[in-house]
Amino acid sequence: MTLDVYLSIFTLMFFSLGINLLSLKTRIPYTVLLVIGGSLLVPLSKIELFSFVTTFQLTPESLFFIFLPILIFESAYNINIRNIRDNKFSISMLAIVGLLISTFFIGFVGYWCFQLLGYDIPLLVTLLFGAIISATDPVAVLSLFKDYGAPRRLTLIFEGESLFNDGTAFAVFLVILGVIQHGFHGAETILQGVFSFSTMILGGAFFGLFMGLLFSKLIECVKGNEHLEITLTLLVAHFTFLFTELLSENLMIYGHPIHLSSIIATLVSSIVMGNFGRYKMSSGVDEYMEKFWSYFAFLANSLVFILMGLLFASLSISIHVAILPILLMILLVTVARAISVYISMGLANLNKSEEDIPRNWQHLLSWGSLRGAIAVIMVMIIPDDLSLPNWNYDFSIKEFITAITIGSIYFTLLVKATTIGKVIRWLKIDVLLPHEQMSYFKSQAFIYQTIKVKTQELAENKDLSEAQFQALTTKYDSLYQQVCQQCREKGKDQGHVAKNMLLLYTLAVQKSELKELFRRDEINESIYKKNLSIIEIQIERVELDKPQIGSLNTYFDGWVDRLNQFLNRPLFLSDTLSETQELYLYYRTQHKLISKVLDELELINKSPLIEIFDDAKALKNAIYIYHQLKNKNIQQMKDELMSNKDLLDDLNAQSAEALLNITKSDTLKELYAKEIISSKLFIILKKEICEP
Repeated sequence: MTLDVYLSIFTLMFFSLGINLLSLKTRIPYTVLLVIGGSLLVPLSKIELFSFVTTFQLTPESLFFIFLPILIFESAYNINIRNIRDNKFSISMLAIVGLLISTFFIGFVGYWCFQLLGYDIPLLVTLLFGAIISATDPVAVLSLFKDYGAPRRLTLIFEGESLFNDGTAFAVFLVILGVIQHGFHGAETILQGVFSFSTMILGGAFFGLFMGLLFSKLIECVKGNEHLEITLTLLVAHFTFLFTELLSENLMIYGHPIHLSSIIATLVSSIVMGNFGRYKMSSGVDEYMEKFWSYFAFLANSLVFILMGLLFASLSISIHVAILPILLMILLVTVARAISVYISMGLANLNKSEEDIPRNWQHLLSWGSLRGAIAVIMVMIIPDDLSLPNWNYDFSIKEFITAITIGSIYFTLLVKATTIGKVIRWLKIDVLLPHEQMSYFKSQAFIYQTIKVKTQELAENKDLSEAQFQALTTKYDSLYQQVCQQCREKGKDQGHVAKNMLLLYTLAVQKSELKELFRRDEINESIYKKNLSIIEIQIERVELDKPQIGSLNTYFDGWVDRLNQFLNRPLFLSDTLSETQELYLYYRTQHKLISKVLDELELINKSPLIEIFDDAKALKNAIYIYHQLKNKNIQQMKDELMSNKDLLDDLNAQSAEALLNITKSDTLKELYAKEIISSKLFIILKKEICEP
């Protein structure tokens, strides 16, 4: 039996690999094909040779304690806390208000509709289903949003909603499940439910914050040991989840049990780790981390969605009994989602603290609400023997809810997921912005110009005949000239577009150089995050065709500084640099970024690619502005140095020493990578030269 289980697991993994390849070929969403494939595995398992396929089955415990933390961490780790802050009201309205509207609409209207159709389905059962099905799943939608070019802010709002409404839905689900199990006792039950819901959300958030800070500190302590750093990220997700569950079982205040949401706790700890802990990792680990967690999330989603198909195909409730309730609930879930989105977004727009959510975005949020793993997990947690006094059917409550849940999930995957692209185009959400239209042509021009240079190299190396070289040169030169002409025609009277495109280029150069400075330990975490935040704010405002903010330092020194100070205290992260040193290091970093941009602009000005950046006025103006910034920056550094010479000399000495140490390490690694030295010499030299 054990061998069959292992064989089943690896067969399912191999099966998911084939489905992934099929998805790439057919452009059908991966999760859609997974559930279809999972359904087809049931008849396959009836053949004796393949009977092992369905041996492995997900238990509620494995889904809840193993797969769910992985899915939460992978999504939350990469979400930017500043983006949450900028869209906090829209996200919270969807994740809390919108989810509650959807839950109670499905519950009450569903109960009323079932009564009309002659089904004696209790209200608590329809409310429980409402809580289960109202949480959106981001896996398929976000990949489709990116494929079809949905705006960044819309994607962020949907991702934020999907992350936070998982915790909200689970809290509501547990409250309603508790009422079913222990009975309804009027106002006392309602107050108890509100109290439990509040403690789950708030308590889970505070405990998650504590765990995120703790593990960020632990990662800082083991910095330099990549394996320990990655292991700690694996532990933060599962330990937070498990400890929250443990606390919920044992925490009592004045005789009242206090429940904390393990989903919210894991979500918050993952966000803290992604926004603060990641900067304490060794260079190179963060990039590997994303691949590591992306693979685990891919594996978890693959198994969950395949087994979702198996679960539906093996339902014990007869399809002719379940079909009408399934169709009714599909309709109600669709209507409930639309109502919840339009009401919550309407309230968000009335608030005026954030930019309005356009009507076409609201339409897409309404239609693009897929359901997935979290709904299946909640269904499987329902006790098999759950019942109510007036339940008089041959099938159990769990079997009934499983049928309508899986049916609703199938609809969102088979109908909504496969039509999202068409809806995006119909709503004109994928329309290119002015700077994107120009970038479209200029990117093509850059590619063709690069191909022309490469063709020349091939001809010089005798890899092409003269005739082949002439044919390819003629072809790509014609394409290049054609694209340049299209770009000039499109760019007429759009000087600000050329300016914005050039500004985006310079900001990208700064961002890349900043990451390299941080990797080489030339700047500390505080300076890195400050400059990175400023650059990202500028990029976002350029993409939205907005003017740059007047005072970048003022913007940064507000909520971000306060947040950093708040998080540093519990982590015992006392700053090793004085305020003067920090300011000087900031100026010096700006000097290096500005110098790098000027070097790149001068290269463009002198290279054949000047035709691609053919707005000479914009290029000349950019070079002039950056020269002015550089002169101002040099003066600021001189002023600080004159008034604090000894203090800043020490800082320069420390920075130089850190840079030289990184240079030694990089040089040694390069020698080893090129096999110039053996592994034995690498270890010896590393101990003698690179280790203190």
